Order: sequence, then structure tokens, then C-alpha cells
Amino acid sequence: MPATQKPMRYGHTEGHTDVCFDDSGSCIVTCGSDGDVRIWEDLDDDDPKSINVGEKAYSCALKSGKLVTAVSNNTVQVHTFPEGVPDGILTRFTTNANHVVFNSDGTKIAAGSGDFLVKVVDVMDCSQQKTFRGHEAPVLSLSFDPKDVFLASASCDGSVRVWQISDQTCAISWPLLQKVSDVINAKSICRLAWQPKSGKLLAVPVEKSVKLYRRETWNNQFDLSDNFISQTLNVVTWSPCGQYLAAGSINGSIIVWNVETKECMERVKHEKGYAICGLAWHPTCGRIAYTDAEGNLGLLENVCNSNGKIPSSKVSSRVEKDYNDLFDGDDTSNAGDFLNDNTVETPSFSKGIINDDEDDDIMLASGRPRQRSHFLEDDENSVDITMLKTGSSLLKEKEEDDQAESIYNLPLVTSQRPLYDGPMPTPRQKPFQSGSTPSHLTHRFMVWNSIGIIRCYNDEQDNAIDVEFHDTSIHHATHLSNTLNYTIADLSHEAILLACESTDELASKLHCLHFSSWDSSKEWIVDMPQNEDIEAICLGQGWAAAATSALLLRLFSIGGVQKEIFSLPGPVVSMAGHGEQLFIVFHRGTGFDGDQCLGVHLLQMGKKKQQILHGDPLPLTRKSYLVWVGFSAEGTPCFVDSEGIVRMLNRGLGNMWTPVCNTREHCKGKSDHYWVVGIHENPQQLRCIPCKGSRFPPTLPRPAVAVLSFQLPYCQVATEKGQMEEQFWRSVMFHNHLDYLAKNGYEYEENTKNQAIKEQQELLLKMLALSCKLEREFRCVELAELMTQNAVNLAIKYASRSRRLILAQRLSELAVEKAAELAATQVEEEEEEVDFRKQLSAGYSNTPTEWSQPRLRNQVEEEAEDTGEADDTEETSEVPKHGQNPFSKSANSSDVPAVKSGAVTSSNTGRVNPFKVSANSKEPAISVNSGRSANILDNMNKSYKKSTALNRATNDEKSPVIKPLVPKPKSKQASAVSYFQKRTPQADKTEEVKEENPKNSSSETPAMCPQNTENQRPKSGFQMWLEENRSNILSDNPDFSDEADIIKEGMLRFRVLSTEERKAWTAKAKGGTASDGAEAKKRKHVADESEETEHQEEKAKENLNLPKKQKPLDLSTNQKLSAFAFKQE
Repeated sequence: MPATQKPMRYGHTEGHTDVCFDDSGSCIVTCGSDGDVRIWEDLDDDDPKSINVGEKAYSCALKSGKLVTAVSNNTVQVHTFPEGVPDGILTRFTTNANHVVFNSDGTKIAAGSGDFLVKVVDVMDCSQQKTFRGHEAPVLSLSFDPKDVFLASASCDGSVRVWQISDQTCAISWPLLQKVSDVINAKSICRLAWQPKSGKLLAVPVEKSVKLYRRETWNNQFDLSDNFISQTLNVVTWSPCGQYLAAGSINGSIIVWNVETKECMERVKHEKGYAICGLAWHPTCGRIAYTDAEGNLGLLENVCNSNGKIPSSKVSSRVEKDYNDLFDGDDTSNAGDFLNDNTVETPSFSKGIINDDEDDDIMLASGRPRQRSHFLEDDENSVDITMLKTGSSLLKEKEEDDQAESIYNLPLVTSQRPLYDGPMPTPRQKPFQSGSTPSHLTHRFMVWNSIGIIRCYNDEQDNAIDVEFHDTSIHHATHLSNTLNYTIADLSHEAILLACESTDELASKLHCLHFSSWDSSKEWIVDMPQNEDIEAICLGQGWAAAATSALLLRLFSIGGVQKEIFSLPGPVVSMAGHGEQLFIVFHRGTGFDGDQCLGVHLLQMGKKKQQILHGDPLPLTRKSYLVWVGFSAEGTPCFVDSEGIVRMLNRGLGNMWTPVCNTREHCKGKSDHYWVVGIHENPQQLRCIPCKGSRFPPTLPRPAVAVLSFQLPYCQVATEKGQMEEQFWRSVMFHNHLDYLAKNGYEYEENTKNQAIKEQQELLLKMLALSCKLEREFRCVELAELMTQNAVNLAIKYASRSRRLILAQRLSELAVEKAAELAATQVEEEEEEVDFRKQLSAGYSNTPTEWSQPRLRNQVEEEAEDTGEADDTEETSEVPKHGQNPFSKSANSSDVPAVKSGAVTSSNTGRVNPFKVSANSKEPAISVNSGRSANILDNMNKSYKKSTALNRATNDEKSPVIKPLVPKPKSKQASAVSYFQKRTPQADKTEEVKEENPKNSSSETPAMCPQNTENQRPKSGFQMWLEENRSNILSDNPDFSDEADIIKEGMLRFRVLSTEERKAWTAKAKGGTASDGAEAKKRKHVADESEETEHQEEKAKENLNLPKKQKPLDLSTNQKLSAFAFKQE
């Protein structure tokens, strides 16, 4: 099975980087040109320990708790490991040392310098030094013979020398390399290496091969090469067993050979082709760490492992660090112990007994698999009791043998059992707070969200918490002491919530600072029951929640009242709150093979509590874990996993989870990550902090927030079709929250929805046009099914102009079907309005045709207004025979002079047509075609959350909409005026109305109260007078055929009557109203309406005394005419 190449990560700044393992293999140690030595518990360690050793570190070596570095100040320094405490300077050169190595027992170091010298120094007594002179150029690299007899060195003078350590003489010199003046010019740094344990062979990388020289005879035994090698080899290293040899080249190739068979076992290519300048083989298993000349660190796993099983070790799977910080380590004494290295106890074994091929088959007596790191972590020179019992002869044989792993005939101390080769359980992820950094850090973020930032400082000087708000108008920044050692925090517009774990003396506490409280007591603390720890907390609007280790979720009011308690199905992982929503993620079960098994609850916490998601599985990327849980600013649940995939709840798809962004696509390096702090749907923004070489940011310097765009993972997004499909569905998904807000009684910008619909319809039409060009007519119809009525109409027009008549016919059929469907969906709503219609029509003798304009047409126009489609560009020739044209263009369009069935836009509904022609177009914007007006359902307050103040303002600015069956008209006149108007072209009608304005102003004033929204009232005095005198007016003016002309003449004659006569008619009208009990009952008029009528008449009398030319402000022609409404006969 080939080696597994893990993604490289950022380790140091660009430049030469060196790498080694510690004695047990539990840590990787690197040094680089930034002068730092970093100790990595594994490749995924986001918080490596860092030791600064100088301005630049050229080489490092580690043995027996001593860390030796070659530094740019021309010294070789010692630090303790892992503490990193400086332990003195071993030696100095006149220029910097290029390479430093330990001998096999860690008692001596060898260093080669740019001043041509090689020194061997005793680590415990640095005065014991030996200097080797003979090279004529800077020294490139060194290697100790495992038996401490020889020292090999390579130099820029082109020679490779072997020195006799005892007398400091040169045993042999080979002119193998190209001569150069300095290390920086060397094509290869020629990191040579002796075969471990026996020291039988010396491996030297020369050009594209590795030359192997036999000890003492110094013959070139053989060369190792491969066609995979295309550039010069830079560095070689041996496996601890001495059976394999690995080499790295200057173009990023890594090759591993079996030295006995000379067979190439592994071929791996650096992901970016950088030069490999550091190679280190794990001391106990098939794992190679490597570094490149750009400061990156990489890891190869499963190297030369024939059965494909990766031997476990501390540095391999990171059970120690990653799953200690991130995953549940509480069951260290339970049946799951085999997941934790520290809990496996292994009887002593002889290293001669255990070889590479058999390690994985060895089982504990309990049946648990053995971990190699436990019975192979002693250094090479130690001998355990079992080995001594076996006999000292073994040690002699082992030392003399070329290959240390050749002894197979000794019995095992414990019995072997069949190897379990099935899926392995994944350690459970530990609880975490979204937007927080690991709790072991001395300076950390407790939470970073859209409200603010809470930082925690826990060092020698201070143990405190700082709270900072993004918007200081919410609250000023706060500094809190952290005497109770709070570890979890959350922040909202109303409060700060803190929680701490229990100790031997104190219980776990929940502490709330309710800064928005209007009273003086702004804090409360609740103690948890004994042996119950708070593991996750969150804040919502008016409530707080805490999940505990007892698998309970406890709800509190924001003021501290304990509310409901319920049990969770599993240990909590994280929680989030937003408004009335509570989002809980918990362990639903045990995952296998690196997968987490998480479930999710989503609850609505309002007055009517309900559960939206009932423990559904949370979909994570394979072998990933949860890193962030929360809500968008608009209230949609979202989460992010460790692979950088952001998923959002798609409310329009049955509450399924849809991936909306992959932050890894925005990362420059594989070890870079984005740390999410907030999500916005409008505008579409993912707010996060870029972290180079880490998963989380440091507190200082203050991290900068970046904004990433969303992209759904649709196929072929590089093509125009794929791009528009992605944009359309993303627009649909990111506006689902508007329907949720409307459903739950929240206010939102109607304009936002209209803009979204407009954007979506434009995309659909573009996709239809593209499909049309590609002659995909069936696809065009599929796209049209997603369109609104108006967009389908435009699609028909496009198809007709493209001469695709079959498509146009199909689209026309689809349009009719859509119209029928829309009509059907409104039947129920219309039935609810029947009572209103009966009340309104009861007192009038209008013929059925006055009300019965084709109902389907009205319904279609209503739907057109609903979705912003009253304006439309279809030609009049497509009107159906019976006059029901669902595609008719609005009368206020500029390019159609007079369409009889012009739809009227409503000034009362608050809806905006995204495709609407602007109001200042060529035609007048007042539509008074009563019979053809839009459906009366537009005047109903359905489910829209509208402001009455906004409606009044709109009503003052625009003309009223005259609709045949208005349930709640502005006034009785506004409704009745619809009977007076002949269906003439709009422009002529408007001109006539305008002529009357100056004459009628004073008489019209009484009826112009815009706040009057009562139902229809009885006839006025003028109406009764006109009924009696109608015949006279007609006889005097036989040419009057229009009702409006009769009204005009009637107004002129009524005005010349004396004041007493007008009062008499008014009183007569009042008397008629009182006696007409049946009609009043039919219209459901109550006493207060009569009083309001009287009040209005009194107002009319007062206004008669006003100057003739005074006009009410912002009143339309229709409103003025409506002052003289009366029953049409």
C-alpha cells in the first residue's frame, strides 16, 4: 500500500528549514530562518510550542532531553527539551555553523561551519572539543558513525570525507560533488547518513542517485536510483531498522528504497515542487517528517507498510493532543481506553523480538491492539528485564548482524489473538463554544460574534475578562475579574453570559450580567447541582440556556427565572441562540473511522413552543468535526466543519442542509484556515478571520476580519449556464428567510423581496435565452415553470421573435395553466370575502355585469400584482377571445396607448412591481377603469406586516385604486365613484376631471378626510337631489350619454340653490337614513357610524364658509369626484 501524504502546513518563514523527531517520536521539532524552534505534537497541531533561539536557525538536533541548534550568531546552543530553557553555548565558530548532529548515545555533537572547520564537542563538558581541519570550503553536512568510530562530512569543495574521531585524521576522501564557493550556491546540501545500529553502509546523495560505501573498505558497494528522480538529490535518511533508505530531491521528490533488494518502495511528490531540505524518520514506525526550502512541514504515513495498517503512535493520529483538546477524553478508565495511548500498559518486550512486519499483529492479553510506541519507545542502548532474561548473547548477535530485525524464533511473552480489522470508533468531540479559541491558552477569545468580543487573560499578572462591543451604542466596553475561572461565555444585545466548571469546593456556576435591565440589579448567578457541570451555553431574545454534563438542558429567563428543563439524547457539542430559536448539536451515537455522529435539535422558543428539527443527523464532511455553530444575522441556522464547509438550513427544501461555501478554496496554503465569526444573508457575506498555519487566530495583534463570498457547489460553474444556475438557486435560498420572518410575524423590507424576485426572474430569462440558442426547447419550458406570470409572458415574446413557434405555443399553454392554478389557489380567499361583497352591493341596483367582470381575469391580475407582474410587454393580439388576457400590458406603460383591460396598481398593498415602468412615463398614471380594475383582494390586509402610517403616506401621494368589490374603501365616495365613469380612454377621462377641479374644490372638501376608512354610508343630500332632478337634467340636455356629464351638470345646479334648500336636502337625507332600518341592518351599520356621518356633515357645513379657491392638499381627482357619489340607477 503506498504511503499516505498528509497536506503540508506552514511551519516557518521562507528559507532553509530542518526537522527531527524526539527520542520517543511523540513530537516533531523544526527550526527555520525565523530563528524559532517549534515543537509540534502532530502535523495538525495549531498551537505548537515555540522557542526563539536567535535571528536564524540553520540546523537542530535532539537527543536525551537536549536540544542543540546551529544559530546565525556563529554559535551552537543548547536548550532543555521540552521546556526550552537555554542551557549554554557548546562552541563558537568565526562564521555560522551549517549543520549539527548528535552521536548515537547523545553524549557528543558534531558541527560543521562556513569557516571550513568541523568540531566534535562533549555535551556535558564543552571544553572537551576536537577540531577536524582539511576541508577547503564551507562544510555542508555531517553524520556520526553509530559506533562512534568515524565521522563523515561533505563540503562545498566537492569532497566527502570520513574522519577517524579518535586521532582526528581523514580516513578517506571522495571527490563526489560540484565545487562551489558557499553553501548558498551549492546545488545540493548533501545530507549524508550512516546506516543505523551496524554502521555498515554510508549513504551519500550524489546527483540523481545515492551512493552507498562499505564501512572500512570504503568501496562503493552499489548505487540506488530511480526514473522518478528528475533533479539532484539533497538529503537522505535511514529507517531506524536500517532496512530502508529515504531520499529527497531539490524539486520535491521523495523516494524510499529497500536497501537489501534495491527495490523502490515509495515515490512521493511535494505538492508544490519545493526543494526538500529536511528528512526525519520516526524512531518507531513508518512515518517520515519532511521540510522544504519555503518553511513548510509535511508528513508521510504508512511508509513501507505492506498490510496497509498504520502503526499507532502519539504523533500519528493525535489522540493525545487533538482529541484531548477537541475530543472527549473523560473515559480514560472505561472500555474505550484503547483510544487513548496513555491507558495502554504493555509488558516489556525485547526489541529483537518485535520486527516491523509483526508489530501490528501483537495484541494485549485483554484483546486490545498494542500500540508500537509503548514497547518501542526506549532508546537503542537501553536493555529491559525481559531481554536480560533471554540472555546477553542476543545482544551480541544483534549488534553484529547487518539487519537488526532478523531474529524471529523467540516466543512472545503474551498470547496472540486474531487481529480486529473492522471499523474503529472515533473519539467523541468535546463540547465547545462557537467563536472561541482553546481553553488551555493563557490569552484567548471566549467568544467572537456579531455583537462583540470577549477575551480572557489568565497569566501571572492578571486573570480577567474583557468585553468589547462592535457597536458601542449597545454598551460600553467592560473589564471583569475572573476569580471563578470562567471558561465559557456568550454575548447578546441584552446580556453577557458566563459559566465555569465545578471544583472540589465550588459548584459549576452560570453567571449573567443583564446590562439591558431597566432596574439597578443587573447580575444573577445560579449554582448547578452537585456533580453537574455546564458544558455549553447560549443567549436568545429574553432567554438563556445551559446544557450540562447530566444531559440536561436548562432554560432561564434573561432576568434569572428558571424555566423549562428537558433531557438531551446525548452529550452536548455546542449550542447557539437567535431571537426565539435554539439550536443544539449533540452526540447522537458513536462515529467510526474518523467520522463524528452528531444530531441536531432546532426549537422555537416563543409563546407557542415547537420543535423544528427532531434530533436529525447533522451532515459533516467525512472524517471531520464541528468547528462553528450559529445563525445568520437574519436567523437561519448554519454550521461549519473542520474541512471548511459552511452549511445552511434550507427552509425552502424541507429543512435540509445545503453547503453554501467552502472556505478551503479561499486558502492559499493547505495549513491555512478561516475562522468564522458571522454569516449574513443580505448582503451575502461570510465574515471570518484568515489564520496562516493555524486553525484559530491569536488575541494579539488584533485579527483583521475578511469577507468571503458564498458559492453553492453546483457543477460546471465555470460555464455561463452553471454560473447562472448557481446564482439563481443561491438567490432563492438566501431569501427563504423573508418567508420565515413573515410567517413568524417579524417585519422586513418588502423592497428586499421584490429585488430578489426581479433578480431571480432576470436570471431565469437569461437561462431561457441561452437554452433557446442551444435549441434546448424542452429545457426552456422547464425554466418557464420556475418563472412568474410576467416572466412567462416575456418568454413567450422572446420565443415568438426567435421564430420558435412550437416553444411559444407550449409557453402559452403553460401560462394559461399558471393562470388557472393561481385562480384556484384564491378561491378560498374569495369565499372568505363573500360577506363583504354582499354588504357593499346590498344598497345598489347595479346590474350583474357591474360586478361580474370575468372573475378569472381579476384573479390573474391580482396574482400579477402579488408577484410584481402588472407591467408586461405582451402584444394585444394575444388577448384570449373572451377578453381574459393574463398577459395584458398595464395602462401606465409608455408604449401602448390605450389597452382596455389595463391593470391598476394598488397604492394600498405596499407591494412593488420589480419590472414596473416608472410613474413618470408618457401616459397619465391614474387609472379609473372601474370594471377592469385589479382584484379587490389587493385591498385586504392578508398576511403582510404593513404599517398603517406608511399606507396613509402612500395614499396621499398616489391616486386611490378603484375596485369593484372593495371591502374596506377609503370612504363611501371612493367606492361609489366607480359607478359614474364611462369606460373611455384614460387620457381623455383625466383631462375632463382636471377641468372640474377649480370649480369643485370648496364643495368637495367635506368628504376628503383621508383617515376615514369606515364602510359605505347612506346617501347624501346631493345624491337624493340628483335622483329627483335627473329627468330634468336629461330633458334639458338630451345629448348627455355619459353619467359623468350628468353629475357635472347636477353639481352646477345644486350649487346655485340657496343655503336653506341645501340644508333641507341634507336633513331629508338624514331622515331617510334613520327610517331605512332594513338597509342599515343589511349593511351592518351601527350607531357610531351614524354619529360619524353627522360629524362629517357638520364638518361639511363649516367648510362651506371657506374661500372658494382653497384646495385640500395632495388629493387626487378621483377623491374629489367621490365627494358626490350616489346610487347608480
